[in-house]
Amino acid sequence: MTIEIRIGPPKLTRFERARIVGARALQISLGAPILVELPASVSDPIDIGLRELEEDTLPMTIRRTLPDKSWQDIALSTLLKHKVS
Repeated sequence: MTIEIRIGPPKLTRFERARIVGARALQISLGAPILVELPASVSDPIDIGLRELEEDTLPMTIRRTLPDKSWQDIALSTLLKHKVS
């Protein structure tokens, strides 16, 4: 089943990416479990959040809203199928 993306580009924007990594880094710094295997050299919450995003392990949804208050919820995994240029 494919979801038609009606609002915004079919890929994750750089702003959404920054927001997701920042939110996940905050969660990790507050004690949330890490969802990927890490080498011993990686301990920074931002680096961990980036790795989780790259490995598509985050169960998140992006809500894109228009000025007229209409919105669409899009699974993060759907947006990650398209590479950011």
